[in-house]
Amino acid sequence: MHPLIQKVTEDILSRSKESRQAYLNKIDSASQNSSDRSQMPCSNLAHGIAACSAADKLSIQQAGHLNIGIVTAYNDMLSAHQPYENYPKIIRAAANKEGATVQVAGGVPAMCDGVTQGQDGMDLSLFSRDVIALSTAVSLSHDLYDAVVCLGICDKIVPGLLIGALSFGHLPTIFIPAGPMPSGLPNKEKALVREAFADGSANRNDLIAAESASYHSPGTCTFYGTANSNQMLMEFMGLQLPGGSFVNPGTPMRDALTEAATRQVLSITKDSKNYSPLGLVISEKTIVNGIIGLMATGGSTNHTLHLVAIAKAAGININWSDFAALSSVIPLMAQVYPNGMADVNHFHEAGGLGYMVNQLLQHGLLHDDVMTILGTGMSRFANSPELEEGKINWHQVPDKSLDRSILRSPDAPFQKEGGLRVVEGTIGRAIVKVSAVNEEHRSITAPARVFVSQSAFAEAFDAGELNSDLVAVVPFQGPQANGMPELHKLTPYLSVLQNKGFKVALMTDGRMSGASGKILAAIQVTPEAKTGGLIGRIADGDIITIDAEAGKMMVEADLSTREHRSQDTSANNTGMGRELFSSFRKEVSNAESGASIF
Repeated sequence: MHPLIQKVTEDILSRSKESRQAYLNKIDSASQNSSDRSQMPCSNLAHGIAACSAADKLSIQQAGHLNIGIVTAYNDMLSAHQPYENYPKIIRAAANKEGATVQVAGGVPAMCDGVTQGQDGMDLSLFSRDVIALSTAVSLSHDLYDAVVCLGICDKIVPGLLIGALSFGHLPTIFIPAGPMPSGLPNKEKALVREAFADGSANRNDLIAAESASYHSPGTCTFYGTANSNQMLMEFMGLQLPGGSFVNPGTPMRDALTEAATRQVLSITKDSKNYSPLGLVISEKTIVNGIIGLMATGGSTNHTLHLVAIAKAAGININWSDFAALSSVIPLMAQVYPNGMADVNHFHEAGGLGYMVNQLLQHGLLHDDVMTILGTGMSRFANSPELEEGKINWHQVPDKSLDRSILRSPDAPFQKEGGLRVVEGTIGRAIVKVSAVNEEHRSITAPARVFVSQSAFAEAFDAGELNSDLVAVVPFQGPQANGMPELHKLTPYLSVLQNKGFKVALMTDGRMSGASGKILAAIQVTPEAKTGGLIGRIADGDIITIDAEAGKMMVEADLSTREHRSQDTSANNTGMGRELFSSFRKEVSNAESGASIF
């Protein structure tokens, strides 16, 4: 094991000692005291099985019988989750063959950031993660289950499901994906149309045609954003079957993997010799493995929030310094859009996550000695499934990438360091995703232009006011101000300016996430403006330096002598359901603490 990875792991173990032990004590107590359905009060049990078939009613009442609870994020608006409609039927049939039963324990909300991007509903996006966690807890609170299946893929949904399920960490839990849609319009062509629309050379019909050719069918969007970063994490953290993340919906392999996942979770329940409760699968080393996967793939910046919150739910304390340290020794092994032109289908065909796990283990860059849903050892995830006569057989992944333009080994990577950086200085701390940013654009010193919103920036752009070097500063976009929306509306405009030869960058206490593009962006600035962060004191003309290579974020002005600028955010706190989240905005923690209400 690389000594720095070992040191980061030991630091996390040390600072988490008391909180982790308290969590382990909690789930041990839950395991000892969870309800025995055969002894549950008759009225309680009758309510819980009233809708079951007569045979299932008899089975669920018996001591030792296994009953799976499904927590599903199915809806048919979200393309990634539409395939989940038939999953309970598939899972139930597979479980019945093993003598077990299945109940859909509950549903959780699943919003699409692609739909709400730049709209008022985006202000609910980050908070939906904690709503999903709460909904998961409610779903499992009936205490009728011996194992849990989580059906979720997209941005806040997988983290929310995992946070909620960790409150029931004594139960074995498995995640089952639905897979990406087949490849559509190439990402490079889609990006060009977006930029053409921003500069006025393409119209709305051109844009909707391009977008619809890209996002065209059931399945996850094919770029490497937060949704597909979630799938990577579930494999790297041992919660999802190997090689299953990027298998397309509606295929025989997809159904076979769902059936296999059902059998697997039944094999690791409490009374089995392979008992693997969720709270033990998620350990300090597991969290480190997740961060390593994020760095090696150039994954979503959203996980600098979500992994912190997930770890906390398991009694584990991590921070952005851990991300920065690991990034310094983890090479970038993949180039998947927006970090390259390939999509996740091409990545999967090149060797995918199994190849990466295998290579990282061989180079001492990943913890192998962790509990997973398959038993101890991440080496079990260096396998890929093949369907042979209707049954899955697992094969060792190749030692060589099948396409080096997409996937490379750690000793010949695309970059020697990981895809994320932490920058800090007089303004605070922020995250920069560098995997998609060319080296010549990774540092800037330029005057600030301060904007109250994305729309204000767009208006200035359309008026021709931004044809110069600049750092666009957009404060009051943090969790307490308005729920920390993603600011992707700015990317095409900034791309146009950069293409004209200007040096440009973005600084904000809002988010950009996994779709962050080729523009240098210091995001999730902490402390946020709403709580007195110095980003709220920056004025037009202040000279700002953002240097992702040196890890610096500075302003050449004495901000301490200025009064903090106030900004009326009340308009962002009503309408589209936002008024219901006032308690979230008051209680939410800062970005580095996971931007969580828990």
